Amino acid sequence: MKQLLVSLCVGVGVFVGVLGTPSRAFAQGDEIQVYDASLAPKGVFNLTWHNNFTPKGIKTPSVPGGVTADKSFNGVTEWAFGVSNWFEAGLYLPLYTIDKDLGFGINGFKLRGLVATPNGNDRTVAFGFGMELSYNAKRWDSTRVTSEFRPIIAWHVNPKFDLILNPILDTAYDGFDNLEFVPSARIAYNPSEVWAVALEAYSDFGRLKGFEKAADQSHQLYAVIDHTTKSGFEIEFGAGVGLTDAADKFTLKLIVAKDLFKVK
Repeated sequence: MKQLLVSLCVGVGVFVGVLGTPSRAFAQGDEIQVYDASLAPKGVFNLTWHNNFTPKGIKTPSVPGGVTADKSFNGVTEWAFGVSNWFEAGLYLPLYTIDKDLGFGINGFKLRGLVATPNGNDRTVAFGFGMELSYNAKRWDSTRVTSEFRPIIAWHVNPKFDLILNPILDTAYDGFDNLEFVPSARIAYNPSEVWAVALEAYSDFGRLKGFEKAADQSHQLYAVIDHTTKSGFEIEFGAGVGLTDAADKFTLKLIVAKDLFKVK
């Protein structure tokens, strides 16, 4: 319990730090989501469709000749399968962008593995760990193969409030010191079982060997609404503002998810 409290305090500190940090062009993200340690039920195929549009964003590509964030639309379909009550396998395909300079193009694909506390949504505290292995098109990333390591701490304070922390590390497999710290966090209020409103923070502090100066870090804050329909669709809509010069100024996101079928 002591370790849990320490972790939560650190996470809250990160969240508050994100809100208070003042204003390099960082790579774009295909999914804008805080993971809460929930899994597809065992034997169930699930589809999550991520969409985000940036009406006002960074005008310089993070990769020379690559995708430009400003006025771009990013999307990816995330296919998931509940292998067991503690492990979920996933595939992101296709991952694509439409931008004002390059038009439509495929950005690559990703494989994902996610382990988490069984039945985490029914527990006060749940933990998880996700790993993504990405193969990137040159228009998306200067490195062909990259990965994300996503620890997950989900604290369901009570039925009405959630605090979720994802202290993420990204790597291009170029050494420990070059791991990049890109945490995200979510505080949610759940007025009912089918509705939630939340604040989400997404950051890129830079490499572990030495964080970027505060003015060169990327920080965004999102207002989010979640709804689960009677037919089982989970819909999440959010609007995000950049808090620094290195972040996109305004981004919209829409996530639609549904369990498709169960393998008997």
